[in-house]
Amino acid sequence: MLRAIAGTARDLGRLQDIAAVLLRYGFGDFARRLGIALHWKESGKPVRLEGPQRARQALQELGPAFVKLGQILATRVDLFAPEWIAEFEKLQDQAPPAPGAEVRAQLTEDLGGAPETVFAAFAAEPIAAGSIAQVHRARLADGTEVAVKLRRPGIVPVVEADLRLLARLAEMLEQGFPDLARLRPREVVRQFTRTMRAELDLAAECRNAERVAASFRDRPEIVVPKVYWDWTGERVNVQAYVDGTPSRDPEALDAAGLDRRLLAHRGAQAMLKMVLEDGFFHADPHPGNLFYLPGNRVAFIDFGMAGRLSERRRDELVQLLNGLVGRDADAVVDILLEWAGAAQVDAEKVALDVDAFIDRYHGLPLGELRMGAMLADLTALLREHQLALPPDLALVLKACVTLETYGRELDADFDMVGEAEPFLRAATLERFGPASLAKRGWRAGRTLLELAAQLPRDLRELLRSARSGKLQVHVDLTSLHKFGNQLDGAANRLAIGIVTAAFIIGSAIVMTVEGGPTLFGLPLFGLLGFLGAGVAGVWLLVSILRSGR
Repeated sequence: MLRAIAGTARDLGRLQDIAAVLLRYGFGDFARRLGIALHWKESGKPVRLEGPQRARQALQELGPAFVKLGQILATRVDLFAPEWIAEFEKLQDQAPPAPGAEVRAQLTEDLGGAPETVFAAFAAEPIAAGSIAQVHRARLADGTEVAVKLRRPGIVPVVEADLRLLARLAEMLEQGFPDLARLRPREVVRQFTRTMRAELDLAAECRNAERVAASFRDRPEIVVPKVYWDWTGERVNVQAYVDGTPSRDPEALDAAGLDRRLLAHRGAQAMLKMVLEDGFFHADPHPGNLFYLPGNRVAFIDFGMAGRLSERRRDELVQLLNGLVGRDADAVVDILLEWAGAAQVDAEKVALDVDAFIDRYHGLPLGELRMGAMLADLTALLREHQLALPPDLALVLKACVTLETYGRELDADFDMVGEAEPFLRAATLERFGPASLAKRGWRAGRTLLELAAQLPRDLRELLRSARSGKLQVHVDLTSLHKFGNQLDGAANRLAIGIVTAAFIIGSAIVMTVEGGPTLFGLPLFGLLGFLGAGVAGVWLLVSILRSGR
């Protein structure tokens, strides 16, 4: 099954590395079902851990692209059970610093001069090093402290090779593992590929940061580092250095005289605004990307992973959250079935389970509702019915759960539902306001007018094709196509079996005839016939074994 991958010779070495890691961590059967050739001598000592732990360690060992993939999978609370999510969340892209000579050479090329000549001061030792990039502290000529982030030298070819392999493996997963098709592996890999390539472009990270900064132009309590474009490009960016208190250090927050309740409120308001109002948000708000500054300001850094929500998706999200907060089971079911798409779903059973889910929270005061718990229960319901969220919404739900967790670390009485309610109310009013209705009506009317204008031409083309005999109707029946392939294979085996039997009978007859050339004292043509029968028999046996039946 992996002949398509084998055609890409430059990836074969990397493929064998992946196979060895899979085998070592107990995923040999999975690799075999994908058709990967395994070499036991290369696997090393097998690792004995639970499934989630083995998966996490295998991803960690496979390198940058797979670590990032694990971080994306950690957002898919709709697809994986909590124990898997917990392990994926442990994936850190920390790595040893890149060789100093290579870093200096690349940085000199990107900056147009040696770092010591471009900056008033430059720290050769990085303050942070990840699998994709590392960060150095520096100072500009005017005394401004900055963070210089540079892409690791030589990382792009490795990542691109892994992305090609992941794309092909995703295709084979959908074909070879029908039970995993609901996880939409190709869609997950497409989303991951976009995210990964965006992270490789350090200038794109800065564009994301400036887009968010523009949204909070009138909100000085929300800080996004300034970008210095004179030294920013695809492989390096320079941003203002944020010297704040880490988000998960309560003692340091108290020592700095910061108001933890106010910080929780401002952080939640900022994320909700990004998601529900702007449709463009920081998709990775983990503790390392969140700092608190004097004056109870909240700073977001590292916008390499950003989420985007279309207007339609925001409407669906608002409808879902309104249904959860307002205990409207019908609204929740409608959205879930809309997201299910063409998947085979028992709508009646989904409705019953959602109604029971909503009833579980009935009568509970808003102040006691826990959005994280509600979303966790909802995603468990999705997994039970083999439903999957659209990838863009998976990032949102993960961000909401993470946000509530951080909010409660700052303030034990943090109320995520209360924080979200004004945004939901405003979004609902906007959705059904006169301006929004008029806009949607105009859009629908324009579409209808365009269809009406094109209808005569389309009908004329249809009739012309029918008169000329060019009109064709294609019916694609996947099940019949698969059955036809199976029937064709069975017919081939039957034909080979008949030919093999003919060889055996004919050779037996020839062996009884005297005269003619001999080999080892036996008729040559009889021996050749038996040899052909043997080859055909071995082919037939291998074919039957490979079919698995």
